Amino acid sequence: MNNNLLSDFRKGDKKALARIITLVENETKKGMEIISELYSEGNVGYRIGITGPPGVGKSTTVNALLKELSLIDENIGIIAVDPSSPFTGGAMLGDRLRMNNSYDYENVFIRSVASRGSLGGLSAATENIAVLMERFGKNTLLIETVGVGQSELDIMEITDTVIVLLVPESGDSIQAMKAGIMEIGDIFVVNKADREGADRAVQYIKTVLSLNDKKGWIPPVIKITAKNNDNVNELVDSIKEHKNYLKTNKLLDKNRKSRKIEEVENLLRDMFIKNLKLNREKIIKSNESPYKIAMKIMNNIEKVDTEDLWKEK
Repeated sequence: MNNNLLSDFRKGDKKALARIITLVENETKKGMEIISELYSEGNVGYRIGITGPPGVGKSTTVNALLKELSLIDENIGIIAVDPSSPFTGGAMLGDRLRMNNSYDYENVFIRSVASRGSLGGLSAATENIAVLMERFGKNTLLIETVGVGQSELDIMEITDTVIVLLVPESGDSIQAMKAGIMEIGDIFVVNKADREGADRAVQYIKTVLSLNDKKGWIPPVIKITAKNNDNVNELVDSIKEHKNYLKTNKLLDKNRKSRKIEEVENLLRDMFIKNLKLNREKIIKSNESPYKIAMKIMNNIEKVDTEDLWKEK
């Protein structure tokens, strides 16, 4: 079955891509084997992350960006990370409700992914899904986080450009957020700029950013009204400028290599935690010290079937 799926995938069959994504998202052994085989093949796309607190219009902005970016690149992938259903664990909102105009574009592929409780705003499978879309030929990826506020820091680890989306009313909460998402943005956007206070919010964000002593790229602050496609072209221009900055300063490849290190660390952490869950009953019954138990788990982790680890939720 793997060979047929891979063959269809390489032929550009969207159904094969969707099926492989499901296998990978469910962390099946088959899914891990497929992505391992595809990992070193073909295309590496440019990843754009869209993050920000709930209610700032992330999905609407992705819609507006899609319209502008499709004029530059027809082959776009969208990963929309949604809250998880407490009953099924699946995505609660779903792509059909969120991004209705994505179906106007033949070469756009969109996937809704459940966050599964991740505090960093992303599903653990998001990186693998991004890789699959890239190997499928998607040159530009838009990755939208679930919208959990200042803990959404994972997005900077898997994307090339991070867009932090805010609204005119965000002014009062920016100070509280600056230790979190205010420090990860490459581009800041005040959406719903037709509302009162948009100019004041822009100035406030610029003031907060001016306190940052980081050198190099200076994040622009842009006003848009995504629902009307107002000024979205300026946002696209800023994305291009940031991409050129990364390329000119040879940071793109460097950042992507760091991304791979982060992914390995995250996988190891995930495997250790799942191994711990598999040994929960033994730990409860044991009279040994936590340190001794931990050392035993470390010594035995290679002996545990990795398929059991992937299945453990």
